[in-house]
Amino acid sequence: MRYLSFTKQPFLSYLQLTLLLAASLTITACGFNPVTKKREFQWISEAKEIAISKQNYSPARQSQGGDYVIDPDLSAYISDVGKKLAAVSDRPDLPYEFVLINDSVPNAWAMPGGKIAFNRGLLYELNSEAELAAVMGHEIVHAAARHGAKNMEHGIFLQGAMIAVGIGAQHTDYGDLIVGGSQLGAQLLSSQYGRDAESESDLYGMQYMKKAGYDPSAAVTLQETFVRLSEGKPSDFISGLFASHPPSPQRVADNKITLAKIGAGGEMGKQIYAKKVAHLKATRTAYKAYDDAVAALKKGDTASAAELAKKAIAGEPREARFQELLGDIAFTEKKTEAALSYYAKAIKMQPDYFKPHIQSGILLFNSGKKKEAEPYLKKANELLPTAPGHALLGQIAEDRGDINLALQHYQIATTSNSDIGKDANLRLIRLDFPRHPNQYLQAGVVADSRGNLFAVVQNNAAIAIEGVSVRVIQYDPASGRAISQSGSMRILGSIAADNRGQVSTGIRISDPQQTKFYKVSVESAKLVN
Repeated sequence: MRYLSFTKQPFLSYLQLTLLLAASLTITACGFNPVTKKREFQWISEAKEIAISKQNYSPARQSQGGDYVIDPDLSAYISDVGKKLAAVSDRPDLPYEFVLINDSVPNAWAMPGGKIAFNRGLLYELNSEAELAAVMGHEIVHAAARHGAKNMEHGIFLQGAMIAVGIGAQHTDYGDLIVGGSQLGAQLLSSQYGRDAESESDLYGMQYMKKAGYDPSAAVTLQETFVRLSEGKPSDFISGLFASHPPSPQRVADNKITLAKIGAGGEMGKQIYAKKVAHLKATRTAYKAYDDAVAALKKGDTASAAELAKKAIAGEPREARFQELLGDIAFTEKKTEAALSYYAKAIKMQPDYFKPHIQSGILLFNSGKKKEAEPYLKKANELLPTAPGHALLGQIAEDRGDINLALQHYQIATTSNSDIGKDANLRLIRLDFPRHPNQYLQAGVVADSRGNLFAVVQNNAAIAIEGVSVRVIQYDPASGRAISQSGSMRILGSIAADNRGQVSTGIRISDPQQTKFYKVSVESAKLVN
């Protein structure tokens, strides 16, 4: 039997829509790279780069542990060094921003448009302001030379080592729970640069160092250190900076050639750097205890996790992540009131980080306190949209009878490749199918080898359907008008998800081409309960 092609999908994901919109707003053009001065195709304008980074900078930081806010002076220092280098870059007018992320994994990243971040863990490994400038200059070149924009233009979104913070009581990887426009930010950060981009960032980054008054020899010694560390393969480095910016003897050799051309000499800044990171390094053991506690909790060892968390708090009592961890431990132990108390402390210490908000919302919802859960879920989604946040808000809206709002939340949650996203999709279909069954069904006619015509219905919903009745309409080949219509015909039984059902129409044709003059109208169908 010959079947027609059925390819319609009910919905496009939020990310697909975002990328389609971006494509529709850009025009293929040839221009010159701002850094290398080489001619290249540029499909994403500077205005679009800036808009992308503005939309995704905050959610990206949220997804990695939030900003490090304990030492504002250190954060200001990082920003000052960055601005000093940005001022001598080839794109000084970009709206650069520099923040410190509260993550022990040594890493740094740059978004298109000049949004740059350093992980707290990277600063432990540096020994001078010049070394900081070497990494910072490298990241500024990634932004100035449009490396991220070019990855987007070429559709290169490779997997890297971006997300390292957990959600829920287990601190597991939650990359697949990020939804909405924030998915694009996650892909931007996990996109790896090619060898040419890394070489360009090393070369021009050293030139920026020299122009800003730093000794570019720090870029050579820093790469030598990174090569030694990578050979020793400490896991935190391998999963962080080395995964996205792999060191190599060739990079060291190339940096030495660049150093010989531009000359050594300039500010090293060892003393000022040591002063600025003194508090951070003094509390390193507290964050080590926290990281060990997270690992223990992931294994289900709540006793060890609690002991290590208390050790972390003793070392740095102002850190909101530590209170949040105690909340996660209590969450795991099903001690709802204790968990909520710890999350409240974390929110008071740092109100603009999403995790204690989403955790509080989940706990309250699970306790039947949906009204109290709602503001926490909304705040969490404002900071970082997630599948749990939208799925639970969808259920709250559905309970209130606000079906349109529920559908909106469920639609966003379905963009998550997770069990939560799949459940949201089922809830969405159960609400939407009775309203718009034809968005989930495709119907057509097929003919067998003898010319017998069958009406076929394809079920694109993720739930089986039943009670399917159809009519066949014949059209005039010349005028295209309907000339006849069959009676109602029922497809027996149910049609499973992503399957087809059919019924004989009793019509026989002499030429297979005649099938195009017949159409099938679905009169009724309902979801299987």
